[in-house]
Amino acid sequence: MTTCSPSQTAEIFYPTGDGEPVAETFDHFYAILIAIEVLRQYLSGQQATVLGNQFLYYAQGFPKLRTAPDVMVIFDVEPGGRDNYKIWEEGQVPAVIFEMTSPGTRSQDEGFKKTLYEQLGVQEYWQFDPRGEWIPEKLRGYRLQGEIYEPIMDCQSEPLKLRLTVEEKLIAFYRLDTGEKLLIPDELVVALETERQRAEELAAELARYRERFGELPD
Repeated sequence: MTTCSPSQTAEIFYPTGDGEPVAETFDHFYAILIAIEVLRQYLSGQQATVLGNQFLYYAQGFPKLRTAPDVMVIFDVEPGGRDNYKIWEEGQVPAVIFEMTSPGTRSQDEGFKKTLYEQLGVQEYWQFDPRGEWIPEKLRGYRLQGEIYEPIMDCQSEPLKLRLTVEEKLIAFYRLDTGEKLLIPDELVVALETERQRAEELAAELARYRERFGELPD
């Protein structure tokens, strides 16, 4: 008869989800999706990843010690998605975390999560209240100064090199170097369509020129 040795231990399981809804309302859900997509496009080609509503495990061997940030940006790691994020495996703490907050999550966002991110060394922590239900200005940020968070007064993200503003119920991101806005998918479609129309108009103008004057000189 075979028996298991008492010294043998089962592999620790780290769940990928808890079955809870991603967000309380459509406004919160949409704000999460847009922030993830815009930041992923912005960081494309860099050694960075953007994850949303996935478990962040911060203590090896203790799968119950976890949280699920709405959006987190991690630098100096392989790009792409993960089922969950384990700090001890990746070797990097998230640099920036966003929570799309509401009155129902306020105590967690202002209490446990803020303290946890501070202790983990997350450089910046942003709270976005798309409906303005408890944050009148809708967006507020904190930056780690030493070991504690201090309010960000200029709405600029140092790790991301972006300026953040509120546009209706979304966070808008602007590059600090050029002032250019990072377009959301709907805006990108419009911009691409506008560029296509401009290209067609230019092609038609060149065709008319050639008919009248011949080929353009080299």
